[in-house]
Amino acid sequence: MKPTLFVLAAGMGSRYGGLKQLDGLGPNGETIMDYSIFDAIRGGFGKVVFVIRKDFEKDFREKIISKYENHIPVEVVFQALDSLPQGFEVPEGRVKPWGTNHAVLMGKDVINEPFAVINADDFYGRDSFAVLGKQLTEMEGKKNDYCMVGYRVGNTLSESGTVARGVCETDANGYLTTVVERTAIERIDGKVSFTDENGQLVTIADNTPVSMNMWGFTPDYFQYSEDFFVDFLKENMSNLKSEFFIPLMVNKLIVEGTARVKVLDTTSKWFGVTYAEDRQGVVDKIQALIDAGEYPAKLF
Repeated sequence: MKPTLFVLAAGMGSRYGGLKQLDGLGPNGETIMDYSIFDAIRGGFGKVVFVIRKDFEKDFREKIISKYENHIPVEVVFQALDSLPQGFEVPEGRVKPWGTNHAVLMGKDVINEPFAVINADDFYGRDSFAVLGKQLTEMEGKKNDYCMVGYRVGNTLSESGTVARGVCETDANGYLTTVVERTAIERIDGKVSFTDENGQLVTIADNTPVSMNMWGFTPDYFQYSEDFFVDFLKENMSNLKSEFFIPLMVNKLIVEGTARVKVLDTTSKWFGVTYAEDRQGVVDKIQALIDAGEYPAKLF
């Protein structure tokens, strides 16, 4: 069975504010997400599931899904504030979505095979989908054995300002031990650097793996997430801005020894529109990949 691609497409917070986030950056108006779907198809994925907000389902189906339907099976699931375990209600004043791992939970009824999770508005690159697709195919029938694509930090920087990244540490066998969110990462005097919690400037190697929210799971992950979401809500219900993030769930499973996460290396260079000034650079990078024969001028 081919793996599924689960796309965090809309409704998970300010980054995913709606279809306006799906900006046309390719020569024929292709979005960053179009390139991800194209790469997933040639990387061996067999289905795409989008999680969106119900209120723009019509536009999403007409403007987005219609492009892919003749190329790969597509399903849509919905993230809503009131999609909560039995016994819980949305607290008064809560408007913020419950986070990326809550969004992942929305796929539990339509995904029965190994699956990848990606952001809609990050350009991940061809190699990353090939690497992840191969690993997920080998995970068929397994449990408690997950993976993530670890981008080389030097391949994920913005030319317009600093970035925040989940800096990863691995054991001798390449399994994830910790992910620490670091802010204000940039290249200073040719070296990748950030300021730590003590105000000290720390330099890290260009090939240090970082998380760009490109994960690989098997369906048992849903049950762990459902169980932990109950505990999360009990502890955080009064915090109207609390979010149930994927790294929070993954870290719990690693620390407890319940699951392990293989960090997969990729030569792909990530890019995205972190700053408004990045947009033209992204357009230019996509065109350069087309000129190099990496992508056709028209995807679908």
